[in-house]
Amino acid sequence: MIKAVLFDLDGTLLDRDASVKRFIHSQYDRLARIVGHIPREEYVTRFIELDQRGYVWKDKVYQQLVKEFHIKELSWEELLQDYITDFKNHCVAFPNLVPMLEELKSRDLRLGMITNGWGQFQQDNIKALGIEKYFDRILISEWEGIKKPDPEIFKRALKQLNVPPQQSIYVGDHPENDVKAAQNAGMIGVWIKDPHWQAEVEFIINDLSEIPLLIKNSRKLAGEKYDI
Repeated sequence: MIKAVLFDLDGTLLDRDASVKRFIHSQYDRLARIVGHIPREEYVTRFIELDQRGYVWKDKVYQQLVKEFHIKELSWEELLQDYITDFKNHCVAFPNLVPMLEELKSRDLRLGMITNGWGQFQQDNIKALGIEKYFDRILISEWEGIKKPDPEIFKRALKQLNVPPQQSIYVGDHPENDVKAAQNAGMIGVWIKDPHWQAEVEFIINDLSEIPLLIKNSRKLAGEKYDI
């Protein structure tokens, strides 16, 4: 019997690609007096390239932007602070997020989230999506002092949820940091398909709406060992 479902945030619940595009267009508009000498698409495209889908922190990104585009009237620290302060206003959820969470809660499943990133920044983004109330436990790497793919952060979440790993699933977009890492902690790993990654995993979904059905068919999910 599956008793808990845990999730990654970026690329799984939060459509980070869409959110970043919304934010960086907004930043360009708000700071047009200072960055207007840079063509909009060039500024947006370069930010996205340097960001590498969130795997490069923004201090490095903005240092490079300031250098490449000869931005004089704002420091990289000020641009970074603008990102930290304003990104939450541009968060985009993946389709079917809230209905999926509502259905899982209606089944009395315990819900958790494990995300890498800065504590308050990620917490602000979770609040912006309006989903904090659905989760029994949220672990953010900065505050935990440990990050994915270390299996210890998964084990810590399961201990707090009081659920054994074999009765829990973890849903994420990264084949190694999410799916394989969760499996290394004894959980059932589910990959929400992302065209940016290649993966050979057993359980794949294309949309969050598929999760309740996957759990309902948990004999198929976890073999005859588990019962729904």
